[in-house]
Amino acid sequence: MKFAGAASFLLLAASAQTALGFSPVHSHAAASSISRTAFVPRSTAAGSSSVPRVSSPRASSSASRSAMSMYTVGVVGATGAVGKEIVGCLDKSSLSVERLRIFGSARSAGSVRKTETKFGDVEVELFDLDEARKCDVVFLAVSGDFSLEWAEKLAEGEDGAVVIDNSSAFRYDPDVPLVVPEINADACKTSKLIANPNCTTAIGLMALWPLHKLFKLKRVLMSTYQAASGAGQPGMDELWSETKAVVNGEKDRADHKVFAHPLPFNVIPHIDKFQENGYTKEEMKVTWETRKICGLPDDFPVSCTAVRIPTSRAHSESIVVETELPVDLDAARAALAEAPGVKLVDDTSKDQYPMPISATGQYDVEVGRVRKSLVFENGLEFFVSGDQLLRGAALNAVLVAEAMDKNGSLKEKVEA
Repeated sequence: MKFAGAASFLLLAASAQTALGFSPVHSHAAASSISRTAFVPRSTAAGSSSVPRVSSPRASSSASRSAMSMYTVGVVGATGAVGKEIVGCLDKSSLSVERLRIFGSARSAGSVRKTETKFGDVEVELFDLDEARKCDVVFLAVSGDFSLEWAEKLAEGEDGAVVIDNSSAFRYDPDVPLVVPEINADACKTSKLIANPNCTTAIGLMALWPLHKLFKLKRVLMSTYQAASGAGQPGMDELWSETKAVVNGEKDRADHKVFAHPLPFNVIPHIDKFQENGYTKEEMKVTWETRKICGLPDDFPVSCTAVRIPTSRAHSESIVVETELPVDLDAARAALAEAPGVKLVDDTSKDQYPMPISATGQYDVEVGRVRKSLVFENGLEFFVSGDQLLRGAALNAVLVAEAMDKNGSLKEKVEA
């Protein structure tokens, strides 16, 4: 996948435990620290949003704007799993960096971060709201609590920054666009605060959207197979250390602290907190976010069962859809093959199909095992694998910024 446009980025990074009270996001691991209202659509919660809006885009071509604009961009939480991947995406993109600054806590201020990118070694400065607001765009790769406290303050006013938030804090606020650029990039035009979707939702929608455009989805059934890295570095460390302990004969059964049960040699049908309806928050995120991003009715049927599996990275999903229109396998495969951000891996005669091991580190989401459903007269079943730290988080966030550059809602600030 190619990045579009030219931009410059300023990085605001936080250490894992800071005096400012925020911690980097490790995929969706930080979700448990957010209040219950952050996980239900704001239409059902009390209160209204004060999200800063953006004015109408300038009537200039995206090509000339990209050639002239040199953006300052911040990343809060660049030491976490998602923040590091944001830096990596920028390093591999065609976006040019004018200035790089990393902001952190009082404890980390003054230290030097080795980014292992073209940005080189950067001295960490103390995070400051006024300094962050000087950025053209700020990525928040931190906990929902931090986003709830600072996101709107960063974006407010004509002189505020565009803010792209990776937490779940604002995903269900009706005034905050929840964006997958290949689907609803135009939603970015009306707000300076943009929410990045949950990783599971973002990966699945890359395959669902082209099929929806072709056959009109009627209902969606999803089962997920989610890697240990969804629980951050602690989750990966526990998987590796406990697997080694069992394999080396040090113990018969793995211990567990991060997960509800031992993960090595096991699968756990439990990700995030259980809700009153029997689903987990992780599962309900897929339902709520699919409806919002795709512009579907509030009662559109989407059901998900989320399962943690003992792999390190990349989530997989088995998806069954019923459609309004009759399905055609050749047309479905052609649509998936042509869809941006999707790689069709579907040749069972050669044992070629999506797998976490091949999707890891890749920008595109793999889709395969495409077949007509035996359950629905008009229906399809398929399998998806995607890197949740990239397509499900960092890459999507960077693409949001590029879409805003293209449509004119991201503008370079002019110093007085």
